Amino acid sequence: MAEKNPTNDVQAVEQLAESVKRIKKEIAKVIIGQDQIINQLLVSLFARGHCLLVGVPGLAKTLLIKTVAEVLDLKFNRIQFTPDLMPSDITGTEIIDEDSVTKKRMFRFIQGPVFANIILADEINRTPPKTQSALLEAMQEHKVTAAGVTRTLDEPFFVLATQNPIEQEGTYPLPEAQLDRFMFNLWLEYPNLKEEIEIIKSTTSDYKPELKKVLAADELIGFQNLIKRVPVAENVIEFAVKFVDSTRPTNNANEFIKERVAWGAGPRASQYLILAAKTKAVMEGRFTPSIDDVKAFLIPVLRHRIIPNFSAEAEGINSVEIINKLMQ
Repeated sequence: MAEKNPTNDVQAVEQLAESVKRIKKEIAKVIIGQDQIINQLLVSLFARGHCLLVGVPGLAKTLLIKTVAEVLDLKFNRIQFTPDLMPSDITGTEIIDEDSVTKKRMFRFIQGPVFANIILADEINRTPPKTQSALLEAMQEHKVTAAGVTRTLDEPFFVLATQNPIEQEGTYPLPEAQLDRFMFNLWLEYPNLKEEIEIIKSTTSDYKPELKKVLAADELIGFQNLIKRVPVAENVIEFAVKFVDSTRPTNNANEFIKERVAWGAGPRASQYLILAAKTKAVMEGRFTPSIDDVKAFLIPVLRHRIIPNFSAEAEGINSVEIINKLMQ
């Protein structure tokens, strides 16, 4: 694990950049295309963030996250969210256990699927708010409370939640305060023709790629700590904060925003923009981020934090168009 030593940190930046290349090479054995999504997932993982992934079924969301877990040698669990899922189905439950020798009965805690390093929360909007909040406590605190006892989760802890944009019947959309816990909101696109041909070739044959482990959990934690220590220039922080501030209709001179935005992004957006920029710089072997690094994450960080008002919706203007307008 990297120590707080400038020389060690320089070496650690080089090591991380090299490890990221190897991680991407291993993932590419299984996942064809989706380079941008893979890059953003890794940024989120190294920055200790969580991701919300929106995409139609069959775009290899589960396979992607499973592959990342395997390459990083982390424990992976998948939770399929359904309307009848209970909070205890996520956090775990207490059962009465009988000692085979003394015949004494006592309560024993059985850990739920949230006790893993990487969690795939499949179709998180299919379950009621009470169950959603059980996972969201774990995301925020890295702890769970079950049967009145708080238990700490193993590090690293990363949640990738998915949503299907098609079927919205019988769903419970995540409230804005809960959406804000996700570092990125990523939209998964269809593969292009060439990529789809490659996908069909590889998935309909008996070829099974052998994945090499690239990082262990303690190395990953060391790199996460390193990113916290990366220095950021004042003008880069100022750009991120000013951009986030420009999304808010209150005290805003921009008529377009005043007329079309109900709520802008909060301070957490600025934090995530800077963390993402720092992570991107280090993953590319650089020691400090630039304004361009911040710009690269404006859409995934702000997409779910800007709420267009009725007049924007009537004009068919969504949050991405608002971000693009501000970028201009």
